[in-house]
Amino acid sequence: MRRGRLRGRSALVFTIGFAAAACGGSTQTSQETTSPPAATEPGSTTTVVVADPPPESSTTMPPSTEPAGPAPIEDLTGVREAIVRIVGTGTFADPAAGIQANVPGSGSGFIIDASGLAVTNNHVVTGAALLEVYVGGEDTARNARVVAVSECSDLAVIDIDGDGYRSLDWYDGPVTAGTSIYAAGFPLGDAEYTVLDGIVSKERATGETSWASVDAVIEHSADTLPGSSGGPIVTADGRVAAVNYAGNDVGQAFAIGLDVARPVVDVLSGGTDFESIGINGEALFDGTSSGIWVYSVESGTPADDAGIEAGDLLLSMESLQLATDGTMADYCDVLRSHMPTDTLAIEVYRSSTDELLEGQLNGRPLVVTTSFRTEFDEVVADDGSGFEYTEYMTVTDDSALISTSVPVEWLDVDRRGWSSVLATGVDEIIGPALSAAPDLDDFVSGWGTPGVFIGASPLITMSVEETLDQFDFTGDCVYDGRYAYDDGVYTGLYDLYYDCGADGSVFFQVIAEPADRTWIAMVQIVAVTDADLAAADEIFSTFTVQPLAG
Repeated sequence: MRRGRLRGRSALVFTIGFAAAACGGSTQTSQETTSPPAATEPGSTTTVVVADPPPESSTTMPPSTEPAGPAPIEDLTGVREAIVRIVGTGTFADPAAGIQANVPGSGSGFIIDASGLAVTNNHVVTGAALLEVYVGGEDTARNARVVAVSECSDLAVIDIDGDGYRSLDWYDGPVTAGTSIYAAGFPLGDAEYTVLDGIVSKERATGETSWASVDAVIEHSADTLPGSSGGPIVTADGRVAAVNYAGNDVGQAFAIGLDVARPVVDVLSGGTDFESIGINGEALFDGTSSGIWVYSVESGTPADDAGIEAGDLLLSMESLQLATDGTMADYCDVLRSHMPTDTLAIEVYRSSTDELLEGQLNGRPLVVTTSFRTEFDEVVADDGSGFEYTEYMTVTDDSALISTSVPVEWLDVDRRGWSSVLATGVDEIIGPALSAAPDLDDFVSGWGTPGVFIGASPLITMSVEETLDQFDFTGDCVYDGRYAYDDGVYTGLYDLYYDCGADGSVFFQVIAEPADRTWIAMVQIVAVTDADLAAADEIFSTFTVQPLAG
């Protein structure tokens, strides 16, 4: 009987040690004790204005008063009154340390409006259950809430309780190499306000990091340490020239430039998230596998609605594998290519349960999927080569009703219809079909060549189980058993065979159907090595059948 496939993807186990960004929020060993918010607001001045009496009237009008608002900050000395230390407490998942509950982390920020709006980094505040803000070196914390965030630009706007604050204005001149600047903030979570001087050493540095993807970045020489994140880079007249967000252990420090910071902050100040799904995440890459590690999730966001949890690894979006270069670039490019409300397919690995999940942002929530590599890597012979498929291509049948992604090495493709006796007892075309392998003749005639066959038909009236019972390969293989199949889109059953032929290959025979049960699909895959199991998971995660007419 002609073999003729299935759907899912490789689950990953990371043993990577993770190093936090040099200017990321510092983590404290114990939570600080805070008292209630101060009853007094930052100092303001009042000017008494005496109105001239109205013309043609002898009546004397009482004097009127109008508050003039906080005095503008126009020098470096005054900057400290608008700088804030932010302590965010929440539960975060670290890839090395695991789940850490009620962990306080510290970062910096700066006030941009007298009402209490302040700018900081996304990675300082997103996912925190509680935000406490110390203004200008005060000893008493004030509560604050997150207004909006941008993951890709690593910016956030928060709203501090109260009003009448002194605030900083944006610098309106060119920021060029050699410009003298100052980094203001609270490095290492120290309650003592710190200012460090330097110069702009590079006007346009790369903004691709493991936790952000920023188009306009300056490099500067002012020292930064964990806890400096979100603080401003200011000029001598107290104007904000950039927002601190990164540093490294070789003395380089980076800040988000005005070209990005000002327009993004304007959007965030209005309460709208920008280039964000609601995670505090970081790109991880171990040389083979990659994804976006999720430290925490903001409640009520697309990520939360989809079922993403702290400790998840976001593997792909719209079938694009993420973080293959160790940065957020691909992740952010996907967000920039879509509207915030678009439905996006996602794939997630959950290390806590060793499960692979598939679902959608702004669509159906995550569900556990079948992963053949995770479940059956021990039944495939290891050739010791360490070979992995690294590139995939999309293939379709002649009618473009069936599509999937296969390794580029599987160049031999047959797109003709499914010829079978399953529907009528006569060997005839009963629906579309697609086959792919390095060599289709070898794939069909033996067990030593990997490959896939997919056929779909609306004419088969048997149940999934009855259809699967029509096939028996025990003459060439050892039968392992029958299992439930669920890829998040289609459900059914599959039979597993191993030790097939002289090469000891593994064979999957899958029968699946959509929720409306209007057609049945058959998927057959031969896996010769562990790399073929990974290819099987990729095929299953991308396998689709368009609606078929009866």
